[in-house]
Amino acid sequence: MQFIKKTSSRVSILGLIIKITLVLLIILGSIFLLNKIDFPSPKKDIEKLVPNENFKIVK
Repeated sequence: MQFIKKTSSRVSILGLIIKITLVLLIILGSIFLLNKIDFPSPKKDIEKLVPNENFKIVK
């Protein structure tokens, strides 16, 4: 029995294009589905008072 070593690998351009399009479709589909979700907005306004003592005058 004789072993044959394959030293060159041939990448199919068609296979590569199919893989890239599948990845792009999955990414675009997930973005589209995330845009469909209606996240609730906060009900009350967030207000934080900053005291004037913390500010330093820089000249």
